[in-house]
Amino acid sequence: MKHQIVVINGGDSFETYEDYLKFLKDWQINFEDYRNGKKGWKSRLSEDLGPDFEVISPDMPNRIDTKYLEWKIWFEKFIPHLDQEVVLIGHSMGGTFLVKYLAENDFPKKVAATFLVAAPYYEKGPDYSLADFKLPENLEKFKKQAGRTFFYHSEDDPIVSLKDFEGYKQNLNDAMGRVFKNRGHFLNESFPELIEDLKSIF
Repeated sequence: MKHQIVVINGGDSFETYEDYLKFLKDWQINFEDYRNGKKGWKSRLSEDLGPDFEVISPDMPNRIDTKYLEWKIWFEKFIPHLDQEVVLIGHSMGGTFLVKYLAENDFPKKVAATFLVAAPYYEKGPDYSLADFKLPENLEKFKKQAGRTFFYHSEDDPIVSLKDFEGYKQNLNDAMGRVFKNRGHFLNESFPELIEDLKSIF
Protein backbone atom coordinates (compact mmCIF):
# COMPACT_ATOMS: atom_id res chain seq x y z
CA MET A 1 0.00 0.00 0.00
CA LYS A 2 1.26 3.47 -0.86
CA HIS A 3 1.88 6.06 1.84
CA GLN A 4 -0.80 8.72 1.48
CA ILE A 5 0.16 12.41 1.57
CA VAL A 6 -2.44 15.19 1.69
CA VAL A 7 -1.22 18.69 0.80
CA ILE A 8 -3.21 21.80 1.75
CA ASN A 9 -2.00 24.89 -0.09
CA GLY A 10 -2.02 28.41 1.28
CA GLY A 11 -4.25 31.39 0.69
CA ASP A 12 -5.04 34.89 1.86
CA SER A 13 -7.55 35.98 4.47
CA PHE A 14 -8.89 39.44 5.25
CA GLU A 15 -10.63 41.11 8.18
CA THR A 16 -13.08 42.99 5.95
CA TYR A 17 -14.38 42.93 2.39
CA GLU A 18 -12.81 46.36 1.89
CA ASP A 19 -9.39 44.91 2.81
CA TYR A 20 -9.95 42.17 0.25
CA LEU A 21 -10.83 44.65 -2.49
CA LYS A 22 -7.78 46.76 -1.66
CA PHE A 23 -5.61 43.66 -1.97
CA LEU A 24 -7.06 42.87 -5.39
CA LYS A 25 -6.46 46.43 -6.59
CA ASP A 26 -2.91 46.66 -5.22
CA TRP A 27 -1.61 43.18 -6.09
CA GLN A 28 0.85 43.02 -8.97
CA ILE A 29 0.49 39.78 -10.90
CA ASN A 30 3.46 37.95 -12.37
CA PHE A 31 2.11 37.23 -15.83
CA GLU A 32 4.92 34.78 -16.62
CA ASP A 33 3.57 32.48 -13.88
CA TYR A 34 0.28 32.27 -15.76
CA ARG A 35 1.92 31.95 -19.18
CA ASN A 36 4.27 29.15 -18.15
CA GLY A 37 2.27 27.56 -15.35
CA LYS A 38 3.16 28.01 -11.70
CA LYS A 39 5.82 25.54 -10.62
CA GLY A 40 7.18 24.59 -7.24
CA TRP A 41 7.97 21.76 -4.86
CA LYS A 42 4.30 20.90 -4.39
CA SER A 43 3.76 20.26 -8.09
CA ARG A 44 6.66 17.79 -8.19
CA LEU A 45 6.15 16.21 -4.79
CA SER A 46 4.82 12.95 -6.20
CA GLU A 47 7.75 12.66 -8.61
CA ASP A 48 10.33 13.46 -5.91
CA LEU A 49 8.86 10.99 -3.41
CA GLY A 50 8.62 8.10 -5.86
CA PRO A 51 6.19 5.22 -6.40
CA ASP A 52 5.72 4.33 -2.73
CA PHE A 53 3.76 7.54 -2.10
CA GLU A 54 0.38 8.87 -3.21
CA VAL A 55 -0.07 12.66 -3.16
CA ILE A 56 -3.54 14.26 -2.89
CA SER A 57 -3.85 18.06 -3.23
CA PRO A 58 -7.44 19.27 -2.71
CA ASP A 59 -8.31 22.57 -4.40
CA MET A 60 -9.50 24.53 -1.38
CA PRO A 61 -12.32 27.05 -1.89
CA ASN A 62 -11.48 30.65 -2.83
CA ARG A 63 -7.80 30.79 -1.89
CA ILE A 64 -7.71 34.55 -2.56
CA ASP A 65 -10.18 35.30 0.25
CA THR A 66 -10.24 32.20 2.43
CA LYS A 67 -12.96 31.41 4.95
CA TYR A 68 -12.26 28.78 7.58
CA LEU A 69 -15.77 27.27 7.57
CA GLU A 70 -15.67 26.82 3.78
CA TRP A 71 -12.31 25.07 4.01
CA LYS A 72 -13.52 22.89 6.90
CA ILE A 73 -16.58 21.73 4.94
CA TRP A 74 -14.51 20.95 1.85
CA PHE A 75 -11.67 19.24 3.73
CA GLU A 76 -14.13 16.93 5.50
CA LYS A 77 -15.33 15.58 2.13
CA PHE A 78 -11.89 14.02 1.66
CA ILE A 79 -11.56 12.43 5.12
CA PRO A 80 -13.62 9.26 4.38
CA HIS A 81 -11.23 8.49 1.50
CA LEU A 82 -8.05 8.81 3.57
CA ASP A 83 -6.02 5.88 4.85
CA GLN A 84 -4.78 5.23 8.35
CA GLU A 85 -1.26 6.63 8.87
CA VAL A 86 -1.99 9.50 6.49
CA VAL A 87 0.54 12.34 6.31
CA LEU A 88 -0.71 15.94 6.30
CA ILE A 89 1.26 18.84 4.80
CA GLY A 90 0.14 22.46 5.03
CA HIS A 91 1.87 25.38 3.34
CA SER A 92 1.31 28.91 4.66
CA MET A 93 -2.39 29.34 5.56
CA GLY A 94 -2.84 25.65 4.72
CA GLY A 95 -0.59 24.82 7.69
CA THR A 96 -2.54 27.11 10.01
CA PHE A 97 -5.75 25.47 8.81
CA LEU A 98 -4.46 22.00 9.71
CA VAL A 99 -3.41 23.14 13.19
CA LYS A 100 -6.78 24.77 13.86
CA TYR A 101 -8.74 21.83 12.46
CA LEU A 102 -6.87 19.18 14.43
CA ALA A 103 -7.00 21.33 17.58
CA GLU A 104 -10.77 21.72 17.42
CA ASN A 105 -12.10 18.51 15.83
CA ASP A 106 -11.83 14.76 16.28
CA PHE A 107 -9.94 13.34 13.32
CA PRO A 108 -11.18 9.80 12.61
CA LYS A 109 -7.97 8.55 10.97
CA LYS A 110 -4.55 8.00 12.53
CA VAL A 111 -2.12 10.68 11.35
CA ALA A 112 1.47 9.52 10.93
CA ALA A 113 2.90 13.04 10.71
CA THR A 114 1.99 16.67 10.10
CA PHE A 115 4.27 19.07 8.25
CA LEU A 116 3.80 22.83 8.56
CA VAL A 117 5.65 24.96 5.99
CA ALA A 118 5.82 28.73 6.58
CA ALA A 119 2.58 28.59 8.57
CA PRO A 120 1.39 31.77 10.30
CA TYR A 121 0.92 31.37 14.04
CA TYR A 122 -0.12 34.73 15.42
CA GLU A 123 -3.47 36.36 14.70
CA LYS A 124 -1.89 39.12 12.66
CA GLY A 125 1.50 39.73 11.08
CA PRO A 126 2.96 42.55 8.98
CA ASP A 127 1.61 41.01 5.76
CA TYR A 128 -1.17 38.65 6.82
CA SER A 129 -4.30 38.37 8.93
CA LEU A 130 -5.60 35.01 10.12
CA ALA A 131 -9.15 36.38 10.43
CA ASP A 132 -11.34 33.32 11.22
CA PHE A 133 -8.31 30.99 10.96
CA LYS A 134 -7.14 32.29 14.35
CA LEU A 135 -5.68 29.42 16.37
CA PRO A 136 -7.13 28.36 19.72
CA GLU A 137 -4.97 28.94 22.77
CA ASN A 138 -4.92 25.25 23.67
CA LEU A 139 -3.17 23.05 21.11
CA GLU A 140 -3.18 19.86 23.19
CA LYS A 141 -5.71 18.16 20.94
CA PHE A 142 -3.60 18.99 17.90
CA LYS A 143 -0.53 17.47 19.56
CA LYS A 144 -2.45 14.27 20.35
CA GLN A 145 -3.78 13.85 16.81
CA ALA A 146 -1.04 15.24 14.56
CA GLY A 147 1.50 12.44 14.83
CA ARG A 148 5.12 13.48 14.46
CA THR A 149 5.20 17.20 13.72
CA PHE A 150 7.69 19.13 11.63
CA PHE A 151 7.64 22.88 10.95
CA TYR A 152 9.77 24.94 8.61
CA HIS A 153 10.43 28.69 8.39
CA SER A 154 12.91 30.89 6.58
CA GLU A 155 14.64 33.97 7.95
CA ASP A 156 13.95 35.91 4.73
CA ASP A 157 10.24 35.03 4.45
CA PRO A 158 8.53 38.30 3.35
CA ILE A 159 5.14 37.21 4.72
CA VAL A 160 5.57 35.00 7.81
CA SER A 161 8.26 36.09 10.25
CA LEU A 162 10.43 34.09 12.64
CA LYS A 163 8.15 35.34 15.41
CA ASP A 164 5.61 32.83 14.11
CA PHE A 165 8.27 30.11 14.15
CA GLU A 166 8.91 30.92 17.82
CA GLY A 167 5.18 30.69 18.54
CA TYR A 168 5.06 27.15 17.17
CA LYS A 169 8.33 26.24 18.86
CA GLN A 170 7.00 27.37 22.24
CA ASN A 171 3.66 25.57 21.94
CA LEU A 172 4.72 22.46 20.01
CA ASN A 173 7.78 21.69 22.06
CA ASP A 174 8.03 18.06 20.87
CA ALA A 175 7.99 19.07 17.19
CA MET A 176 10.99 19.21 14.89
CA GLY A 177 11.58 22.80 13.77
CA ARG A 178 13.90 23.80 10.95
CA VAL A 179 14.97 27.36 10.12
CA PHE A 180 16.45 28.24 6.73
CA LYS A 181 18.20 31.43 5.69
CA ASN A 182 17.11 31.93 2.07
CA ARG A 183 13.92 30.03 1.22
CA GLY A 184 11.57 33.03 1.34
CA HIS A 185 7.97 31.83 1.55
CA PHE A 186 8.98 28.36 0.29
CA LEU A 187 7.96 28.83 -3.34
CA ASN A 188 11.11 27.07 -4.57
CA GLU A 189 10.97 24.38 -7.25
CA SER A 190 12.48 21.78 -4.92
CA PHE A 191 12.38 21.06 -1.19
CA PRO A 192 14.86 18.21 -0.58
CA GLU A 193 14.77 18.54 3.23
CA LEU A 194 11.01 17.95 3.24
CA ILE A 195 11.42 14.91 0.98
CA GLU A 196 14.07 13.52 3.34
CA ASP A 197 11.89 14.11 6.42
CA LEU A 198 8.84 12.55 4.73
CA LYS A 199 10.75 9.40 3.85
CA SER A 200 12.21 9.18 7.35
CA ILE A 201 8.86 8.57 9.02
CA PHE A 202 8.19 5.27 7.23
